[in-house]
Amino acid sequence: MTTPDGAETVESSADRMTTWLMALVRNRQYGELAQLRRVTAGTTARYQAGWFAPDRDRREIYEQVAFLFAVYHRGVGQPAAGYGSFGAAARRIGRPGARGPEDPGATRLVDRIVSGRRIPWRHLQHGIARLRACEQKPPSWTGLVADLDQWNDRKARVADHWAIDFHEPPDLRRTIRQKGISK
Repeated sequence: MTTPDGAETVESSADRMTTWLMALVRNRQYGELAQLRRVTAGTTARYQAGWFAPDRDRREIYEQVAFLFAVYHRGVGQPAAGYGSFGAAARRIGRPGARGPEDPGATRLVDRIVSGRRIPWRHLQHGIARLRACEQKPPSWTGLVADLDQWNDRKARVADHWAIDFHEPPDLRRTIRQKGISK
């Protein structure tokens, strides 16, 4: 999908990157996934992830989300496209009976993530690792790219939306969906 001026949208380029990353897992290209997990040196796979960015200013976001994808998919045979925002995914962190806001560690993690002005890469990595350890689905990788692309846009209020998704009571979410109101 392109905009009227011919530029590719972040969502469509992020979707193409997600498709590529999922193919790496499906095709068992573990060497490429291992390259994506290397944080200290530029690697071919990392540069390839950056090529999906619509412009040079956004390359870091694409490269870092590819890194997070590779962290989540370490040793996994089936790719997970994920769903929802990072805040919704963080609701799945914890143990049965104490997930999301009821898990003190998950609450501290989300509080650290949403309070920063800059993209909190280290905390996002920790959150993705926790989701993997809890055997829970990740956030939508495409949505994560789109959200992080707007992280500093005050009108988008990405951090606020993540906090709301994390803290929203389950009964309220169920009521809203039953009434047909979509988010």
